[in-house]
Amino acid sequence: MPSSTERAPVGTTGHGLTTGTVARRLGVAPTTLRTWDRRYGIGPARRQGGTHRRWTAEDIAVLEHMCELTSAGIPPAEAARTALGTTPGSRAPAAAHPVRPSLPATPVRSGAEPAGLAADVARHERRGLTSAALRLDSRIIDERLTAAIGRYGLVAAWDQVIMPALHAVGRKWQTSGERYVEVEHLLSWHVSSALRRVAVPPAEGDDGAGPALLACTPGETHTLPLEALAAGLAERGLGVRMFGASVPGEALSEAVRRTGPSAVVLWSQSRNTAARPLAHHVTSVERGVRGARTRPAVLIAGPGWAGAPLPGTHRPRDLGEAIRMLTGLCAR
Repeated sequence: MPSSTERAPVGTTGHGLTTGTVARRLGVAPTTLRTWDRRYGIGPARRQGGTHRRWTAEDIAVLEHMCELTSAGIPPAEAARTALGTTPGSRAPAAAHPVRPSLPATPVRSGAEPAGLAADVARHERRGLTSAALRLDSRIIDERLTAAIGRYGLVAAWDQVIMPALHAVGRKWQTSGERYVEVEHLLSWHVSSALRRVAVPPAEGDDGAGPALLACTPGETHTLPLEALAAGLAERGLGVRMFGASVPGEALSEAVRRTGPSAVVLWSQSRNTAARPLAHHVTSVERGVRGARTRPAVLIAGPGWAGAPLPGTHRPRDLGEAIRMLTGLCAR
């Protein structure tokens, strides 16, 4: 028991820390910890009253290792096996929390990115998320977004669950005479919130490289794909400066000149906002002392850039390729 002058940290009990306290310490959502417990056995060794989770120092050490591995891009199932320090099956999830048959574990392959979801799993997840959005059920939207990212990794969740759900909701209101606009707004807001919870941004300069600078072109207001990219880079420990929607050309050039990023990503959703002269200009922005000046690598991302290639730039095809490309560029 703590003395009269020593107070136990908020969220502690005589048997360990609560899930909420541990989640805040690690910078992850409580739903993610519950998902890891249920699916992979990354959970507390003891439960108060048989149901309430209480995390000991040993439990938290395993969680910290799990967070390090997933932040490095290791698929969750593979990261869990490594964090537990065992071979598959030697520590199974608690019997009181079985994996639901309707949501089978995603197959994984070696490498930085998880394999894609099985078609029936992806369909199940999309329907659940879309249904919650149509009901305007904020709590379930949040739970499903956090669980999908925690189960399948950011890239697979984005490509096969989140983006298809956003497109489905968009088609719904476009074909219904402005009905369901509120559904798209609600879902978009919750997606943005979920992406910002994915990873705690690293301290700038940790890896000695300038951060990546992410911006929408002038007049472009679609920011969610850039937010997904920012989350993916933060997971991998890369510094990011997010400038968001509709950045004026002069302001963008000045920001590149002042910060000296390793790479600049320009997002354009439509051809009307694909500012090719601006992208060309950014490739020539220099920073540094004479004789040692550097220029950023420029990535043009989004469907707006379709057409003839732009010399001096890189064009990733999807989120996974953009993350891999920026990881390599910023590590040089």
